[in-house]
Amino acid sequence: MAATIIQYIISGIAIGFIYALVGIEYTLVWNSSGLLNFSHDRLITLGAYIFAGTMIIKLNINYPIAIFLTFLSMGILGALIAQGIFNPLRNMRSNIFAVMGTMLLGRIIAELIRLIWGPVPFTLPGFMTGTVSIGSAQISKANIIIMIVSILVAVSLQLFMTFTKIGKAMRCVAQNKRASSLMGINVTQNICITTGISAIICTIIAILVIPLFNVTTTLAASIGLKGFSAGVIGGFGYLPGAIVGGLFIGVVENLSVLFLPAVYKDVVSFVLLIVFLVVRPSGFLGKRA
Repeated sequence: MAATIIQYIISGIAIGFIYALVGIEYTLVWNSSGLLNFSHDRLITLGAYIFAGTMIIKLNINYPIAIFLTFLSMGILGALIAQGIFNPLRNMRSNIFAVMGTMLLGRIIAELIRLIWGPVPFTLPGFMTGTVSIGSAQISKANIIIMIVSILVAVSLQLFMTFTKIGKAMRCVAQNKRASSLMGINVTQNICITTGISAIICTIIAILVIPLFNVTTTLAASIGLKGFSAGVIGGFGYLPGAIVGGLFIGVVENLSVLFLPAVYKDVVSFVLLIVFLVVRPSGFLGKRA
């Protein structure tokens, strides 16, 4: 029983880090532009198809180069999305136009995926497979890699935003766009850079979840919603809050199968979201934000 609980906790932490990365991606776009990217789950799916379907299966490129080229492609795409959608729509009188823009973008991406790669799911045989023994518990290598990479991404992003000129500009824009503009920061360019980084994070998520799910057109539908829940539960608009919220949801929903039928596992995060919206809408770390 103890080994089973350890496995559930570790796998919960791993999937919690995935939710945390989604929450971070939401937060970056929200802080930079004041908009919510409702197409980010499609961007995650697109990253998986470009990496697995094109770079690995079709072009047979080795993994490091394939990862770099996918990052480059998605980063450029993210900047173009910011230039074409976020920047023109962020100053509109109502945010409903931006919401509609990102939702329609998601539909366009979904149709492009279906037309280019087809509707049939596939996977990458042998990609991040295998297990590691920790006492009597068997932990998948994929979960260990997910935790390590997620921690590196979170730490690197924090260092980037604290010590680099671009990162400091991103923090200024997140706090006050008008004041940042008056101080000489190019807010429009900054939003493009931030959205490009968020698209790269979407790609990291896509690559990490390939061993857990088949590459399919609905790959990130559930992940996207739970990542949004993680951001709200942790404290929306605050990067550490997204991490705390993601880990909380991941562990709780995984342990829930010990007490509830497995079919209800996906409901747990949304119940938690409703509870927090009613009881503590600022989330765990909302006051600090």
